[in-house]
Amino acid sequence: QVQLVESGGGLVQAGGSLRLSCTASGSIFALNYMGWYSQAPGKQRELVATITSGGKTNYAGSVKGRFTISGDNAKSTVALQMDSLKPEDTAVYYCYAESVFGTPSWGQGIQVTVSS
Repeated sequence: QVQLVESGGGLVQAGGSLRLSCTASGSIFALNYMGWYSQAPGKQRELVATITSGGKTNYAGSVKGRFTISGDNAKSTVALQMDSLKPEDTAVYYCYAESVFGTPSWGQGIQVTVSS
């Protein structure tokens, strides 16, 4: 079992920046990758970015060049630096982790609001 705790959300004006952080605890020795998903009101949850334990990253097309995911295996943390934020980035952001066995874990979610 893996527990994920997010921090860093909030309200920012368009063009601004926010940094989300997520710390994993529990059975972290078996983590394969971690990442972030977002869910806007009335929409399905969708992938934002992921990073493997080896450092390979993957981004949704809508955030490429604006968001940067990074991980620290020693501290079991993953961060999402969000720059050039747009109102359409407004959503609840969820930290995600998947074990080498394919077992998923989710954080409780954190609100990001971008005003125009």
